[in-house]
Amino acid sequence: MIKQIPNLFTLLNLIFGCCAIVAVLQSGVAIQYDGAGNQYIDIPEKIFLSSIFIGLAAVIDFFDGFVARLLKASSEMGKQLDSLADVVSFGVAPSMIIYQFLRMGYASEENGLEVNAVFLMPAFVIAAAAAYRLAKFNLDTRQTDSFIGVPTPAIGLLIASFPLIYWTTESATVVGLLTNKWMIYAIIIVVSWLMVSPISMMSLKIKSLNFKQHIHWLIWIVLSIVLAIIFRWLAVPMAFIAYIILSLLNKKKLS
Repeated sequence: MIKQIPNLFTLLNLIFGCCAIVAVLQSGVAIQYDGAGNQYIDIPEKIFLSSIFIGLAAVIDFFDGFVARLLKASSEMGKQLDSLADVVSFGVAPSMIIYQFLRMGYASEENGLEVNAVFLMPAFVIAAAAAYRLAKFNLDTRQTDSFIGVPTPAIGLLIASFPLIYWTTESATVVGLLTNKWMIYAIIIVVSWLMVSPISMMSLKIKSLNFKQHIHWLIWIVLSIVLAIIFRWLAVPMAFIAYIILSLLNKKKLS
């Protein structure tokens, strides 16, 4: 029974991912009116819940491998189960968030609410890239101390920050970028490529208590905390960029 505890963590990750998808579907896109009676397009604050559920899934995903090693319960089944859960929580759920932002980008245009679904389907390229990246990861024996391509949880957390940024920022520029369909298309292309790219990225999971082995991880954590204090939720994209830069600066040769 003890050997199944890590798998229970992983399944909880999957459940949170499913909850995130439900939260996104219930939010939708709404027509709102300002004090002057002018119409504008918005997304309900309920979409906050999807971000929270993805965040909870990330916390579980961060610790499930550590728990497996602690209990000496690592298994091939656990590895496969972890990837299946990650596809949902950090692939499909974030795709749904991007789908809603893409809808909002079109909805701000004349007759935008009647946009053809073909123009919204690119949002699911993120889910496809996540599935491909995880399948490749399961077959690649080189990715032990670092990753090839950006890990799907990192992409999931980046996209999960968008609703939080949208509802808390006071910057019209930031809101404009998040509701610009071309910016959303660009984000889809960039994050999908990052997942399947050959770039070596540092692992953010704790594999031992040896701090010397995690110095770059600690630098990133401290930097992320400072950014969060200053920029609040806008710090998430900044921390994501910092993660990529630190990985490139400390690139390891995978053998």
